[in-house]
Amino acid sequence: MSQSYVHGYSEREAQRLADQAGTLTHLIHHDSIFPKNSRILEAGCGTGAQTGILATLNPSCDFVSVDISTKSLDSARTRIHGMGLSNVIFQQVDILSPNISLGLFDHAVFCFVLEHLADPVGAIRKVMQMVKPGGTITAIEGDHGSVCFHPESEKALLTIQCQVILQERAGGDACIGRKLYPILVSSGLNHVTVSPRLVYADAGRPEMVTGFTKNTFIAMIEGVREPAIAAGLLTAEEWNKGIADLSRSALDDGTFSYTFYKGKGIVP
Repeated sequence: MSQSYVHGYSEREAQRLADQAGTLTHLIHHDSIFPKNSRILEAGCGTGAQTGILATLNPSCDFVSVDISTKSLDSARTRIHGMGLSNVIFQQVDILSPNISLGLFDHAVFCFVLEHLADPVGAIRKVMQMVKPGGTITAIEGDHGSVCFHPESEKALLTIQCQVILQERAGGDACIGRKLYPILVSSGLNHVTVSPRLVYADAGRPEMVTGFTKNTFIAMIEGVREPAIAAGLLTAEEWNKGIADLSRSALDDGTFSYTFYKGKGIVP
């Protein structure tokens, strides 16, 4: 995609995406099943964290997974090869390019992509042109405004808000999840449905505390430390205090929840 990816392209970010995908597989993708022999476009595949899940769940389907970043695509190819999957083709493509033509697909998927785009409706409409009438477009997004944790602190909330602000300045929307239904409807899709997917972690669910609270969400917020401080959003001392407070939610007496949204519509 042509917009700036606020999280960057570091190895740490690639690992965070892998941790997120592994932790949320059932929650996000238990219903990501397509008809056999479908040809599916994955728009904005990144490092292939979601690609591997989708391709594994749909072994009879062929995927064309595209991204603008050569570095991400290299990581994605390595990941898919390591998983022994042979039903994915990767291409370096800016899906927003006015002259892009990838042929026709039965279905298309956006996984955590629209949040980084200044014009998500335009991106969906572009992909709709590549999907056969009657095919579907699926979009999965998070919403930072849905964060709820204990014990809560003002400093912790401010560190999260830094990421929201930086993403907005980069042309994206970290709170796009709640807007997914009107975005899909405005794109012209028919029979749009959206369902919330709530993540909840406490000491009774240690795999969620490690996989999501620590390795997905807090790791994501920690990843914008330098740009947040450089932009004057918080001082280094305030940032460190905020992260320390946020990390309290991952202790034995802490809790953390976050909501993702999964939407689907039919191409007219």
